[in-house]
Amino acid sequence: MNRIDIKRTKVLDHRKKQFADPSYKDTEYPHRLNFYSTPPTADITLEQFEQWAMDRLRILAELEACSFRNKTPAETAVHMKPLLEKYLPLDSTSSNSSELNIQRQRDHYSHFILRLAFASTEDLRRRFTRVETMLFRLRFQADDSRERAAFVRSLNLDWEPVSEEEKRELAPLLATTIGFGHGRRAQQVMDEEWCKVDWMRVPDLTEGRKVYIRAGKAYVPAREQQSMVLNAYTKRLEQALELTSRALPRLDEDDRLTPILDHLSKSFIAPDASYTGSGTAIDGAEITAGNMDNLSQHFPMCMSNLHRSLRRDAHLKHFGRLQYTLFLKGIGLNLEECLIFWRSSFRNITDDTFNKDYRYNVQHAYGQVGGDMNRRGGGYSPFSCQKILTERAPGSGEAHGCPYRHFSLDNLTALLRASGVTDRGVLQGVKEDTDSQKFHMACNRVFEHLHHTELKRAKDDGIMTAAQLDTIVHPNEYFKRSYQLKNMDGRSKQKQEGDIKMEG
Repeated sequence: MNRIDIKRTKVLDHRKKQFADPSYKDTEYPHRLNFYSTPPTADITLEQFEQWAMDRLRILAELEACSFRNKTPAETAVHMKPLLEKYLPLDSTSSNSSELNIQRQRDHYSHFILRLAFASTEDLRRRFTRVETMLFRLRFQADDSRERAAFVRSLNLDWEPVSEEEKRELAPLLATTIGFGHGRRAQQVMDEEWCKVDWMRVPDLTEGRKVYIRAGKAYVPAREQQSMVLNAYTKRLEQALELTSRALPRLDEDDRLTPILDHLSKSFIAPDASYTGSGTAIDGAEITAGNMDNLSQHFPMCMSNLHRSLRRDAHLKHFGRLQYTLFLKGIGLNLEECLIFWRSSFRNITDDTFNKDYRYNVQHAYGQVGGDMNRRGGGYSPFSCQKILTERAPGSGEAHGCPYRHFSLDNLTALLRASGVTDRGVLQGVKEDTDSQKFHMACNRVFEHLHHTELKRAKDDGIMTAAQLDTIVHPNEYFKRSYQLKNMDGRSKQKQEGDIKMEG
């Protein structure tokens, strides 16, 4: 008769423990800030899974964009505030918000979902760690001082406190790290809470001479302990991502999650975005077939290249026609005008050939013909930057795709110069962006150069908010924003009239 030791069967090998099936646990969120040490285990819907992750991805992408644009921490905080409130709100405990728990749950889950999506390669892990640390820093700095202190205490970091006796002994030396007058330094040292850690844990403070070092230990004042918290956060996240990468093969069997995670990882190239203004003409814009040449000055490079190719060759191949037709639909060109546009553009063919080979495809894109789903949905949506970047690449004789990704440097430079971009600094910046595969950032760099004066005025006069000027991730948003910036006099007048009505 076999004897089974019940106690031993419950002990998991420490190497396998991280992959053990988690038991359900109702997670509590006592603090606004989170080190994400414990994975969530409660059930959520697939819709929540994807939407929460996409909202967080939008925030991370915008933080990365702020970094690429060399925005200062203060500028980044101002820029991100309305976006965080829209996509990833996280109120303080003292606010007593009724949404507190769901906000923190969404923050918790979205972090772990993206951790799954971006753990597969070293490059994705590195980028994810960097932008998540930026987000944590932004929240840490904005947190209530008492709540922040309570959170730090909950971390149980191995910091050795400096005793009153040691502070008194080292006061003259510790005072050199505090920027106060000589008469106040000694007292300030005694009033300050100090801790000591291995100096290699605070390289940035050591480099900035903000700590006193003795016997391999850095003496850190309370005001500088943010650096240590951030370093601990980054280190733990790096280790967690490494463990997550090893567990990823277990997800291959789940055909519900794998496509979503794959979509999210691709979206890190350029965040996916739907264009909410699809099919709606911009106020004041003459969206007609005959006005396309004039409106093309507001097109992004991908659509500008299609327009130039169409005018030059009087033809576009299938994927170019589809990409361009959906873009035109998105800016507000109706079906009748779109058919007129394509018929006049294909000037080398007869009406019979056009009606036989091309009319149906245009009608299908608008949802006028085809399957029931297509008709009910109003046709196809305009392609986002993410879709253009990751879908079928152009072949010989094709003009679709993204010039920043699919053109050679010489051809891209020629296209940019033809569009009015001649500044060497901008061209060099575009080269660096494309070399590092930040294609949507290259597009935004060009947009900001071409609209430099208008952007400054829009910000100074409050015509457009920071949220309305976030990173462009959709060709139709590029067009809309370009047109509105170049026609600000009308927007400014509308804003003034709206303010007058509000006062009345």
